[in-house]
Amino acid sequence: MKMANPETNSHPFYQSVRQNVTRLNQCLCIGLDPDPKKLPSGYSQTVAGVEAFLNDIISITKHHCVAYKPNISFFEALGLDGLHVLERVMKRIPSHVPTVLDAKRGDIGNTSAMQARYIFDYFGASATTVHPYMGGDSVLPFIEHRDRYTFILALTSNVGARDIEKLALADGRPLYSAVVDQCLTWHSIAQNVGLVVGATQDEMAKIRKQTPDQLFLIPGVGAQGGDYHAVKTVGQNQDGLALINMSRGILYASPTKSDMESKILQIINAL
Repeated sequence: MKMANPETNSHPFYQSVRQNVTRLNQCLCIGLDPDPKKLPSGYSQTVAGVEAFLNDIISITKHHCVAYKPNISFFEALGLDGLHVLERVMKRIPSHVPTVLDAKRGDIGNTSAMQARYIFDYFGASATTVHPYMGGDSVLPFIEHRDRYTFILALTSNVGARDIEKLALADGRPLYSAVVDQCLTWHSIAQNVGLVVGATQDEMAKIRKQTPDQLFLIPGVGAQGGDYHAVKTVGQNQDGLALINMSRGILYASPTKSDMESKILQIINAL
């Protein structure tokens, strides 16, 4: 694996990812998407059970992953108590492991500013995800938090990506390609913009060629069918960095609490 050049991007999030990838020699980002109905036996299917489960997941994996990606919707679905769980979970994650709070925000400027404050200032997330559909004034309030990172949805891992993201523009380019070009412009402001590129998409290599340097957040490995090793080869930037996310494949590796740790570490050690 090509090691990162620490001078390529001095942003603290980027440097934290670089240090963890170098230390672990892998690019695993663990998604925290708790579904009470899917908890291993031994945990109650309650908000308290979710918190106990996530605390154990962090204890098992905190020395084995590059970053965590909590998905805010799974906590919102549990109501205010769920958001309090998210708040406590974020504080349990060690400071050397950055957090991407997956929120997929992006609204008119003043609304985006409030969303960015909620994610970055209240929850203390290192990074978040934003959709680009409404343009620069909806994205810039996130980028203006210059000590944080913003991942823009470019080409996502879901089947519906073909409905809009792959539409051909008048010049023949797919829409996602124009998004990538725009992200390069946004990235030039504070060196804090990455791209969400789905592991299930064959176009990842084209996007990587279009932007050799930007950091990719790559969902879709595991339960959605993406292969970790394949996307690592294609998705790493020139510094050898990527955030390859696994959620269900890690969280629900075992149906029982008793052997959860051994099953999870077996998966991670195979990466």
